[in-house]
Amino acid sequence: MVCSSLAIAKGATALRVGSDISYAPLEFYAAGSHAMTGFDIDLARAIGTRLGVPVAIANHRFDDLLPAVTDGRFAMAISALSDTRKREKAVDFIDYLLAGSGMLVPRGNPRHVFNLGALCGLRVDVQKGTSQEIALESQSRACASVHLRPLDIHAFATDDQAFAYFAAGKSDVHVTDYPVVAYLARTQGGGTAYQAAGKQFDVVPYGIAIAKKNPAERAAVTRALLALINDGTYDALLKKWGLSQGALRSAPLDAGTLFER
Repeated sequence: MVCSSLAIAKGATALRVGSDISYAPLEFYAAGSHAMTGFDIDLARAIGTRLGVPVAIANHRFDDLLPAVTDGRFAMAISALSDTRKREKAVDFIDYLLAGSGMLVPRGNPRHVFNLGALCGLRVDVQKGTSQEIALESQSRACASVHLRPLDIHAFATDDQAFAYFAAGKSDVHVTDYPVVAYLARTQGGGTAYQAAGKQFDVVPYGIAIAKKNPAERAAVTRALLALINDGTYDALLKKWGLSQGALRSAPLDAGTLFER
């Protein structure tokens, strides 16, 4: 178990990091292997290098990541975690990237989906415990309030499972973080199978989650992240993974509330 007082103290054996490895290009397994890769994975390892400790990243269920941070199973979690007001009640977030949500549809957009309001009555898949699931549930209630059919929402433990359901033709729209939507549209079927529908919505920062009881750890990780921004490592990783549009040139604490309506 990670030392709850300061998991990155000098002499620590490793920085224990939790992540749901199912969210390309942020965190995923390289094709045909169990090697973790992606922007979040690279960034976590770079932070560890700056701190002078090895990084041990564990694949973990998304909706249990924050409890695992607060009870000390992980020193931190980095997993395309949207920094929201509700989540800030449980943990602190060191914000590192701006990203919105997006909708993936078959090429040609046969259901004519351009915004959330167009989802009434459609089959939609999503990962459990995400901000997208909350947005879809809210939209479903809005549809019903004007006497339209609610959304037919199918929620899965991982984003990979949700996408597989969509790819099998069992849902009309796959809803996930916009960087993931863009990646899937660019890579699946040689870039001809799917497309992003409409513009991204609900733009918020991604944050590295750290337990509120560990302010020294939070400060050390913040310093490491700022050093990576200043020395160009951060920009190089953004470019590598096609995420430069989400660059956040600072490391604010719990800034997600500034983006929520």
